[in-house]
Amino acid sequence: MFCANCGAGQISEQATNCPKCGHPIKQQGKLKSKIVFVLLALFVGGLGCLGIHRMYLGNWGLGILYLLFCWTGIPIIIALGEEIVIGLDKNDERFEK
Repeated sequence: MFCANCGAGQISEQATNCPKCGHPIKQQGKLKSKIVFVLLALFVGGLGCLGIHRMYLGNWGLGILYLLFCWTGIPIIIALGEEIVIGLDKNDERFEK
């Protein structure tokens, strides 16, 4: 693997950061798109009440909890807050840059 930031080569497959510059190394299938997360929280299932955005990140337990309580309207309020907080956070390591 090679670092996209500094071009350092011979980086271990298990490395999470570049040993030369410290830049996070994108692991295959690990990072998700923040845009997709926000769009899922906004539009899918009536403003995120079905928890699809949480399942997209791999948080299956929370996604199922949203699904179970979708009839109460509480997950809609939580999803709106999540999309604002997570959507504006520039240093979230779950998402690709």
